[in-house]
Amino acid sequence: MREIIFEALKVAMKSRNKRRTSTLRLVQAAIKDRDIAARTRGTDPSSDEDILQILSKMIKQREDSSRIYEEAGRLELCEQEREEIEIIREFLPRQMSEDEVRDACSHACVEVGGSGLRDMGKAMAILKANYPGQMDFGRASVVVKGILAN
Repeated sequence: MREIIFEALKVAMKSRNKRRTSTLRLVQAAIKDRDIAARTRGTDPSSDEDILQILSKMIKQREDSSRIYEEAGRLELCEQEREEIEIIREFLPRQMSEDEVRDACSHACVEVGGSGLRDMGKAMAILKANYPGQMDFGRASVVVKGILAN
C-alpha cells in the first residue's frame, strides 16, 4: 500500500494536481504518525491492514466535516472535503453492497453461535478481521444488532 500511495503522489506532483498532491501528502503523514507511535511502543510499523484503517478513518473525518460545512452553508469547503474523500477511496478495496453486508453479518452471527446481544462483539471482531476496509462497520453493527436481537 505504501508504494502505491507513494507512486500516486509522484504522479500527482508531476501532473501538478494540487488537490490530489495535498491529499496524498496528508495520507502519508497519517501513516508516518502511526509508524512513529508504533515505534515508541516497540511494535512493527503499520501493516497494509493498519493503512486501510487509517484511510477509513480519514474518510469518516471528511464525511463529518463535509456535512458540517454543508449545514453551515460553506459549500466550497464541503466540495473540497468530498474531493478528498474520492481521492482517498481510490486506495480502499471495493465497498460491499448492502446485501453483501447483510449476508456477511448473518454468517458472522452463525459462526459465533450468536444467541443474543452479548455475542455482538465476537461477530464484529470476525467482520473486522475478514472484511477490513470493505464495509462501514458502524452500519454493520446495526445489522448485527438486528440479527442478534431476534
